[in-house]
Amino acid sequence: MTITITAFERSPDGGRGLARDTRVRWALEEVGQPYEVRLVSFRAMKEPAHLALHPFGQIPTYEEGDLALFETGAIILHIAQRHAGLLPDDANARARAITWMFAAVNTVEPPILELEAARLLEGDKPWHDERLPLVEDRVRNRLNQLSARLGDTDWLDGAFSAGDLMMVSVLLRLKSSGILDEYPNLAAYLVRGETRPAYKRAFAAQLAVNTGKPPTG
Repeated sequence: MTITITAFERSPDGGRGLARDTRVRWALEEVGQPYEVRLVSFRAMKEPAHLALHPFGQIPTYEEGDLALFETGAIILHIAQRHAGLLPDDANARARAITWMFAAVNTVEPPILELEAARLLEGDKPWHDERLPLVEDRVRNRLNQLSARLGDTDWLDGAFSAGDLMMVSVLLRLKSSGILDEYPNLAAYLVRGETRPAYKRAFAAQLAVNTGKPPTG
């Protein structure tokens, strides 16, 4: 059965890999599964056909036969459980990898998204200058904890897993902030994720949508 995912017709980030379809593309590339992409406009995302797939009118969605999924964590967990390459065979290691998936989106990502909103959407608010350092401190608190746990290892729990895929995808949102530079081991961890061949293919495919140029390499 053909796998079809949805992505922005024109991504707000201009193809820098921050749109969440990149996470799903990366997972499919890691497990070697071909897929098709249906591009949707912001207008189409709010229309009944797309809302039937994603009740909150967002991307990405995942369709395979009569299965339709939304939410990147759920989609990537489904891919990882169905295809080898993203979850360990050992039951306990598998459970830990899934735990890191949840930690990425539930614990680490929320303060990062709050920081993005504070910087991009709240700059004209009278309380912005006072609030921003508090938001940055919440991000640093999570990064302190994550950095301590990662230590000098390459990945979060042994070999690369879906947990690392999700965590790297979350940390990518900090790449232009400068904050990640304060944590050399996390910065190196991010680079290891970005240099994986599967990530490079996913990034190139997402960038090609926004530049109109076919991916190379």
